Amino acid sequence: MNPATTAVLFIEYQNDFVSEGGAQHAAVAEVMARTDMLAHSRAVAEQARAAGAAILHAPILFAPGYPEVPSEPYGILAGIVQAQAFRKGTWGAEIASDMAPAENDIVIEGKRGLDCFASTNLDFILRQRGITDLAIAGFLTNCCVESTMRSAYERGYRVVTLTDCTATLSAAEQEASITKNFPMFSRPLDHVAFLAELAG
Repeated sequence: MNPATTAVLFIEYQNDFVSEGGAQHAAVAEVMARTDMLAHSRAVAEQARAAGAAILHAPILFAPGYPEVPSEPYGILAGIVQAQAFRKGTWGAEIASDMAPAENDIVIEGKRGLDCFASTNLDFILRQRGITDLAIAGFLTNCCVESTMRSAYERGYRVVTLTDCTATLSAAEQEASITKNFPMFSRPLDHVAFLAELAG
């Protein structure tokens, strides 16, 4: 894997998920601990950045009152509204300090739904940089990570899903995504295997 044509996308490493006191932290804390995903993600960010890979962050942000969401939301978006999560200008919406973007990292703007490609310029940025390989990490394993993985696969990127750099609401959901869905649309790798490939 050539670092010059590889990007790592970190999805929603925001305080509302990552940090104690975040609106959705309690829901993901168990799986985060089980996979040690935060420490592994930080290692990937640092080592992939040092190797010359592009590092991208994709936070999700909503204006006060959630005008971007349907008036009667259902599914995962209803849960976000109910928890009052990811509101612009709040501590919960900020990228957690452990995963704070470095100087040359790229923060993707405009994410309002599950698929990082849907309402952002992610595809444009990747193609402008000549990226062919996209590694994906973050929250939720069976939601935004899966949605983005599928879109990247459809767009012709060579997709890696970082199995121990993801977390979701239960161990059962985590296991189902990693073992059943990830292999259909990506190459599932743990962070050690991915960094080894990146180092050549």
